[in-house]
Amino acid sequence: MTDLVAVIIPAGGSGERLGAKIPKALVQLAGKTLIEHAVANMAPIANQIIVAAPAGYEEQFQNLLGSEVIVVTGGLTRTLSVKKALALVEKENNFILVHDAARALASTDLAMRVIDSLRAGEKAVIPGMPVVDTIKRVDADNYVTKTPTRSKLRQIQTPQGFTRKLLQKAHTSPDDVTDDAGLVEDRGVDVKVIAGEERALKITTMSDLAIAQSWLLTSVDNQIRTGIGTDAHAFSKDSSRALWLAGLYWPNEIGVDGHSDGDVAAHAICDALLSAASLGDLGSNFGTSDPKYAGASGSQLLTETLQRVKAAGFTINNVSVQIVGNRPKIGPRRAEAIAALSHALGGATVSVSATTTDGLGFTGEGLGLSAIASALLLRSAR
Repeated sequence: MTDLVAVIIPAGGSGERLGAKIPKALVQLAGKTLIEHAVANMAPIANQIIVAAPAGYEEQFQNLLGSEVIVVTGGLTRTLSVKKALALVEKENNFILVHDAARALASTDLAMRVIDSLRAGEKAVIPGMPVVDTIKRVDADNYVTKTPTRSKLRQIQTPQGFTRKLLQKAHTSPDDVTDDAGLVEDRGVDVKVIAGEERALKITTMSDLAIAQSWLLTSVDNQIRTGIGTDAHAFSKDSSRALWLAGLYWPNEIGVDGHSDGDVAAHAICDALLSAASLGDLGSNFGTSDPKYAGASGSQLLTETLQRVKAAGFTINNVSVQIVGNRPKIGPRRAEAIAALSHALGGATVSVSATTTDGLGFTGEGLGLSAIASALLLRSAR
């Protein structure tokens, strides 16, 4: 089983330097709060998300983030907020990412690279950027005492990743630190630094907010393309047929008939992406006449679709899929489904929802499953 990940987001910073009288995490950026951006970017890789909110704002945070995110009352310091959240991390999560709400645009890809390093055997992994300015160490009277070698310095970002047991042990320390890696370093554990990204800047001032806004707003040199895709399959009469849906295997469920694995969610997303990129549809790209795709997994088709979309000069901004059917119940595995679909699409932002049709139609009668997906692509001007 793939190692599961919990994400802790301490969100108690004030918005004073942004000119706001509310917590920084509630400041708006392109129509959404910083905490909403942060949660959306971490959701594809998270089995559990815990947000430490400022006292008095818990209900507002919960309403913004929905019932699948756990909201706790944060402490007076960042370290105390992380400690409170740690107490709620489920034992099934082998890894924990600690992420600043102020680094709202840190990408899903960055989080995945942190996790990949943990899965490769590292116990503590943090992203960092090269320092471009010369740094001086000074004494109390502002006289220079040392000039560190710039090539050996890194500007550290979040999300920072740790094995669950290591981070829990580190937080038995009474020390208050500015980042969790500091506690781990004090225990003599090697901390691996991987390449960070510009988008993971810490939004502290109005100029930071303006930079973040510029990354979110599509420039005139970009083209936006949208696409919609649908798919439907009937449940098989073969009781041994496995059910694959949203990139996941669903045990104790009868699968659907189809040339490939019949994953309606994955197929609808493929159709939406291909449509947006003007590349045809699922049938014209992976038709039943091609034996290569007999029994192909939805994840394989998603990955190949991504390659074709990229070759056409597009990048995925986000995809959304709604699964229609009476069973299986999607809610308990929604985070897992998002992670599987996002992984197949190279870390793209994915949202998954589900509905029934109140007994109407073939899905309402329990005869099969369907899905509808939308995709937003961006293409840079050539």
